[in-house]
Amino acid sequence: MAERDFGEFYAGNYGRLVIQVYAVTGNLADAEDAVQEAFARASVRWGRVGGYNSPEGWVRRVALNLAFTGLRRTRRLLEVLRRAPAPPVPPLPADSLALVEALKALPLGFRQVLVLHYLADLPVERVAGELGIAVGTVKSRLSRAREALARRLVDGGEEVASGRR
Repeated sequence: MAERDFGEFYAGNYGRLVIQVYAVTGNLADAEDAVQEAFARASVRWGRVGGYNSPEGWVRRVALNLAFTGLRRTRRLLEVLRRAPAPPVPPLPADSLALVEALKALPLGFRQVLVLHYLADLPVERVAGELGIAVGTVKSRLSRAREALARRLVDGGEEVASGRR
């Protein structure tokens, strides 16, 4: 079947499959998410799936599997939370709020290395491993990030978009 055929298949079956999955899960948003993901998976395999006797059945099965996986994950999370609810997060002191605001102004790469190294207390090698970057890159980013953060905190928010001097 051609690309055009997938569009027709999608348009002709999406609503019906959402209703079917919704009837099983009881949650419309979860049903829509599962069906959309199932159609996305079908689209990349359309050369094969389109040739099945029931492409709709394949999409329905995938959507139901996705929905059930999501339900199981949610149930496990709810069970964990029921057993040990998360303690309340204490309010941040004013100086911590200023730090958070200064961090938000830094590029993502700078924030990541600062938080992992200083707040999570990870050594440079572990930060590199978690981010999938070289140790030298972590060291360089830490150095530039500390400078940029210091400027933000001392200058009271002077723009440091790139983190470069």
